[in-house]
Amino acid sequence: MAEPPLEQPGRDAPLRTGPAEGAPQRQPLTARRLFGLDRSGPAPVQTQAGQPLRPWTIPNAIGFTRLALIPVFMVLALSSSDGTGAWIAILFAVIGWGDYADGMAARVTGQYSRLGALMDPVTDRLLVICGVIVTWKFDLLPHWALALLAIRELLMLVLGRWALSRGAELRINWPGRLGVAPVMGSFFFAMAGLPVLAEVMLYVGLALALLASWMYGRTALLQIRAQSGP
Repeated sequence: MAEPPLEQPGRDAPLRTGPAEGAPQRQPLTARRLFGLDRSGPAPVQTQAGQPLRPWTIPNAIGFTRLALIPVFMVLALSSSDGTGAWIAILFAVIGWGDYADGMAARVTGQYSRLGALMDPVTDRLLVICGVIVTWKFDLLPHWALALLAIRELLMLVLGRWALSRGAELRINWPGRLGVAPVMGSFFFAMAGLPVLAEVMLYVGLALALLASWMYGRTALLQIRAQSGP
């Protein structure tokens, strides 16, 4: 969205030396904010609904790389004999940790974008589904827990699009944020040959993910009801 032109100074218009009125203000980049621990304040204006996609940014380049590596991971994992191995686990970890890398890049450069806000959760859920497929095929984790996790991820994709189409703007909540590491870690450790640790982490991550889904659904319904009026 283009900004309105600045008023030209003249005899009756004072010269403006500060930032333009209505321009987005960047939060101070503290260590806590850099590493994603401080999420206070509103979401960056550039990421909100109605803003241009702005695909050509450094964070989005990382995001595109993550997407491109997912089919490489699947070919490598599914062509293996048992779904485990150093390269399989390392590639999965690189794709997963890329989520933190593009977030840090956005905070350092200020290159936030609507495309990044939409692409990151989709990529994360695709990676989770791929982890479910690999660990299911090679019996690396309990099938019932993997099925529940896959259903949750697919429902979140569908319901997330539905909520956005009705004007609900959902931001990641703390259970959802905390649940990412154990879920991703369960796949990594399963592929690295540590099944007990992987199973424990899967149960912790699944519990947090289900709690987060309930909170997302409740928030979306409240927003939609508020917009529709009494």
